[in-house]
Amino acid sequence: MPLEFQSISDEDLARQCQAGDLAAFEELVRRYENRIYSFVFQSCGHDADAREVTQDTFVRAFEAIAQFDPRRPFAAWLFTIARRKGIDCFRARIPDGGQTVPEKLDLDDPAELLARRDEAQALWRRARASLPDSQFHSLWLRYAEDMDIADIARVLGKTQTHVKVLLFRARHTLGSELETAHPPFVLTAKGANL
Repeated sequence: MPLEFQSISDEDLARQCQAGDLAAFEELVRRYENRIYSFVFQSCGHDADAREVTQDTFVRAFEAIAQFDPRRPFAAWLFTIARRKGIDCFRARIPDGGQTVPEKLDLDDPAELLARRDEAQALWRRARASLPDSQFHSLWLRYAEDMDIADIARVLGKTQTHVKVLLFRARHTLGSELETAHPPFVLTAKGANL
């Protein structure tokens, strides 16, 4: 991250963009490009489409930056654009569940972290396959993007209560499915029985 932007919030960078600072917008793209791509990819499962929607999201954000209200969280505004662009692009398409999220290059990544990443990707694939879009998106925004309930409600165009219900149902459905697939292990005199 360039030192000049290190301590500047996303909302302040957006204000600078509104004043015509292209470098501030480039910094926002740098901060959010991978996150938006991952969010979109989870919905479509196709690399080329996810890249296209990610690019369209940033083009639309640049075109609409004057309408952004800096008193609101920039992340929620940007993810709302990404969600809408994704809906536009994928409305008539059937997602291809066969692809996985490309792994980011990390030379210091030990084998245990790779195994955890694989487990997390498998969990997200299972969630994508078993949950309705609104429940999946609410889970993704809450746990992958660490958004609060109010921001998720803005992104999804729902009330905060509705988002809480979506999260509850998604966790319950996914938890039940995981229990069925992997029943809890029972300790016996000989050790753990899987």
